[in-house]
Amino acid sequence: MKIRSAALLMALCGLVGASQLAVGAVSADEAAKLKSTLTPFGAEKAGNKSGTIPAWDGGYTQAPPGYKSGDQLPDPFASEKPLYSITAKNVDQYADKLTDGTKALLKKYPDTFRLDVYPTHRTAAAPQWVYDNTFKNATNCKTKEGGNALEGCYGGIPFPVPTNGVEAMWNHRLIWAGETTSLNVANYIGTANGHLELAVKTYNKGTYPYYDKNGSVDTFKGNSQMLRVFMTDPPFKAGEQFLAVDSVDQPRQAWQYLTGQRRVRMAPTIGYDTPDDVNSGTNYYDEAFTFWGPLDRYDWKLIGKKEMYIPYNDNKFFERGKKIEELLTPRHHNPDAVRWELHRVWVVEATLAPGKRHAVPKRRFYLDEDTWGAVLGDGYDANGQLWRVEMALPFIVPEGPMVLPNANFSLYNLTTGTYLASCVTDWSNPSYKYFFKVLDRLPKTFFTPEAMAGEGVR
Repeated sequence: MKIRSAALLMALCGLVGASQLAVGAVSADEAAKLKSTLTPFGAEKAGNKSGTIPAWDGGYTQAPPGYKSGDQLPDPFASEKPLYSITAKNVDQYADKLTDGTKALLKKYPDTFRLDVYPTHRTAAAPQWVYDNTFKNATNCKTKEGGNALEGCYGGIPFPVPTNGVEAMWNHRLIWAGETTSLNVANYIGTANGHLELAVKTYNKGTYPYYDKNGSVDTFKGNSQMLRVFMTDPPFKAGEQFLAVDSVDQPRQAWQYLTGQRRVRMAPTIGYDTPDDVNSGTNYYDEAFTFWGPLDRYDWKLIGKKEMYIPYNDNKFFERGKKIEELLTPRHHNPDAVRWELHRVWVVEATLAPGKRHAVPKRRFYLDEDTWGAVLGDGYDANGQLWRVEMALPFIVPEGPMVLPNANFSLYNLTTGTYLASCVTDWSNPSYKYFFKVLDRLPKTFFTPEAMAGEGVR
């Protein structure tokens, strides 16, 4: 009897454990709010009481006449002037709406760093089919394997009404960023001795099988993103490539093509806290795009929602013809070129999971409620001291329609005084024809090691 009782207890515990691992899927009544008080992505549709955050009215969806993808990104607010600026002198007045990282940058660079705050515009938008899929996900999508995998999700935000930090971070990982796109950019490093140096010039092509408007949850095979990155400068990096394939239920697969070896090799280190060799090790791989990678090394806590000043609607930063020195200074982004607005964000805190390791044991992310992208992030060292500050510059893509929240990102190391500015427009390159472009869907064969080898150059 004791053996049978023990076996029964173990079986019951297993069932309870399984139920805890497969969570998500809100009730139909909760999901119905996505068609009333919430936006289709789960943000609060109403503005705030003071009127400084307006109601969402559908976002920015109309491209200017004659505009086509790859052209200069339109700036619908080019004529606006800042309402006020936040500096080291008046930071205390706005401290409750600033991240620790933003306040640290104001303190570290009191004479040069500032926030120019503009009127808030809730421009985030998506096609109707993405909204329809998001509504289905609300009652069908679930996490499994301790939150490290998904089931029943497709083609939209997986958890528009999140109940925990893991779900919120899956929303970030599966933001609406188009079906197939390309970025043509340069990455720069601000050195400790006050110089601005080119790290790399690249172009990438990415496709998102999770967001295939002709697919469905029944035909979806699990791959969420396929990304190929091609390096063109400086000369010692020219010709290098890497390929990363992410999934909702499998570990990342990655490969590199190195010109010196003239072969493709698997690259399991493209992830987590491996120094990013694309950017000379300035950032860790999972600091790309504010957070890029698996969730399994942290425990995730949903702190709640609050109003914060964040970069937003920064199309002017990507204006065609701007010189690098108009965009960047040796210590930080040129504040003249960056637009900040007051928005509501979800705050998610990550602490190192038991038995796991990571160079950054505690992190805090600020997810824009309208897109779910992590726009700002703070990283703390083992002593609990703020160490790393992440910042993205969201921009409007009318042909999406969408606001891309973190295709452009930066990383500030407060200890060394260095910073990385990634995905900057560099119009000095004569081959530079566009910054961002929506492409026709590329075949899966383009995102394979064999394709890398076939296109490899010395």
